[in-house]
Amino acid sequence: MATSEPRFRVPAPKARPGDKPDFSDLRIPAAGEAKRPKPDVAADKTAPLAHGLIRVLDHNHQAVGEWDPKLKPETLREGLRHMVLTRVYDERMQKLQRQGKMSFYMKSTGEEAVAVAAAMALRFDDMVFPSYRQQGILFARGRDIVDMMCHCISNSRDNLKGRQLPVHYTWAEGNFFSISGNLGTQFPQAVGWAMGARYQGEDRIAASWIGDGTSAEGDIHGAMVLASTYRAPVILNIVNNQWAISTHQSIAAGDAPTLAARGLGYGLASLRVDGNDFLAVHAATQWAAERARKGHGATVMEIYTYRAAAHSTSDDPSGYRPKDEAAAWPLGDPIERLKQHLIGLGEWDEKRHEALEAELNDIVVKAYKEAESHGTLHDGPLSPTESIFEDVLAGPDWRLRRQRQDLGV
Repeated sequence: MATSEPRFRVPAPKARPGDKPDFSDLRIPAAGEAKRPKPDVAADKTAPLAHGLIRVLDHNHQAVGEWDPKLKPETLREGLRHMVLTRVYDERMQKLQRQGKMSFYMKSTGEEAVAVAAAMALRFDDMVFPSYRQQGILFARGRDIVDMMCHCISNSRDNLKGRQLPVHYTWAEGNFFSISGNLGTQFPQAVGWAMGARYQGEDRIAASWIGDGTSAEGDIHGAMVLASTYRAPVILNIVNNQWAISTHQSIAAGDAPTLAARGLGYGLASLRVDGNDFLAVHAATQWAAERARKGHGATVMEIYTYRAAAHSTSDDPSGYRPKDEAAAWPLGDPIERLKQHLIGLGEWDEKRHEALEAELNDIVVKAYKEAESHGTLHDGPLSPTESIFEDVLAGPDWRLRRQRQDLGV
């Protein structure tokens, strides 16, 4: 018998190329509306926070509500500086990729607060398991820009010796775990590290970030089960920037009301946070870190934001979303929002902001000139060929010796 109902449902975004962007269906609670429970609250009591949205900055860029972290102006200016540096760096590196000076790049435009605010809320000795859009963590933790660039152009100073794609950083000294292109591995690794830290009696915690697309992977299920069973001191961030490589977040979310709500089913505290609000991300991360450090368990956080740029330099978003959709995103730009908040406090102004952008642009330009002094992608010098046999196994192995002999190195 014929039916009007489709036999097979495939979720689709509301707007495609050529359409007018439409976010009218989004329910965006007022800033300050969310209640802030104590960090030791029972996980199931966080359900309203998983279905709502933690926001601190209102439409006048004033901090309101119980989640206001009440940060000092110098801390806010530091956060603004790290975010602006992240954007300036991203813009320069993409231009260099387009000029053929590196093979690949991924920007974090519009998502700078996701990384920077979280990094500033965590301790330096906390281990982070990031995705490839958290370069802001490196800036917040003081990573040398030249070293970051040397990795991206795979020259002789690349600390990964040319073994990883550009932007897939690692920095052991900064407690920054290697980025995997298959992002689903980061959650179980973060949970395992956190379990080990707790077993050894440490008060360090772990934090990890994946995208909305990756949240549909099986690795995530295993990670959440372990985090719940062993009360692992870990923060599991799902960065919902609306788009995976070319699929809308509705593919991964299905009929779930929010991605944060998934954590409730595992018995985990769950928060949904305005990812374009520096203060909200900082406050939520601070809350989750305290919960983890005091033994009350893990927290799942959906960081609600928008990927303003392409997925990578290999992607053309004009093929699957409206051209001006990023400008229509109702939660605005994280840098502009924090800048206006500081201006409202009398702690910043447009002239100082322009000077900051010029200063950071000069720093990035000079850093790249220094990076090229250690070699370029096309002309080298690169890491020596024989280095591919290093850092593989803990000790000598006959198979590696034979391979080296076969290669003649």
